[in-house]
Amino acid sequence: MKRDPNKYPPGLDRKKVQKILDYYENQSEEDAIAEADAAWENSHMTLIPVPNELAQKVRQFIAIQKTKSTPRARRKTA
Repeated sequence: MKRDPNKYPPGLDRKKVQKILDYYENQSEEDAIAEADAAWENSHMTLIPVPNELAQKVRQFIAIQKTKSTPRARRKTA
């Protein structure tokens, strides 16, 4: 079997990514709309337009903030 050339984020592998792809590729339009509507109603998040050239910086900032707010005992070590 050929080695997978893709690099995955922590906690994901080829099998998990394929499961996610299958879910969204087989999702009905009605279910997709309901899922998108539910995301807008999430009171724990705010959706803000960010210029494309700043998106990676924003992701990095959020990752740093999540790491800072995670107690050391619960952090996964590499």
